[in-house]
Amino acid sequence: MTIEEYYKKLAPRLTNWLVSSGSSYHEACDIVQSTFLKLWQMRDDLVDSEESVSGLVFTIARNLRKNLARDNSRMTFTDEVTEDAAVSAAPATLPSDNAYLRRRLVKAFASLPPVLRETYTMFQVGERSIREIAAETGVSENLVKVRIFRAKEKLKEILKDLM
Repeated sequence: MTIEEYYKKLAPRLTNWLVSSGSSYHEACDIVQSTFLKLWQMRDDLVDSEESVSGLVFTIARNLRKNLARDNSRMTFTDEVTEDAAVSAAPATLPSDNAYLRRRLVKAFASLPPVLRETYTMFQVGERSIREIAAETGVSENLVKVRIFRAKEKLKEILKDLM
């Protein structure tokens, strides 16, 4: 596969994963662009395996995001409602109101510990396997499973009034 083919296949997943992990859309696009620039610079050393390149792309992006967060001293989640308002605000019409649900979901994800949020989004949004996540994060597969379970349980607890 060429770098262009990898970009077409992985860039949308990578962007979604970054946004769901707390990056703004514009920040995610910048990170994706920087990731594939680094991949292009490494093109002669790549093993042409979709799994290895996919893992490398997500690892590069995760490291770039960490560096960016470190440079900014903190990771910021943008939301137009305050913390108290997100939890206590009644939906404008019904719980199916998309803006209200989005605010609640963003707030719920933001409240997850960073390690749970990252693991869960790699699994759900990034469509990574347990094995891939374990390899990328340097932890055991069992710990990855525990983190995903804990993230799901925490989200269920936070969003139980919507069930």
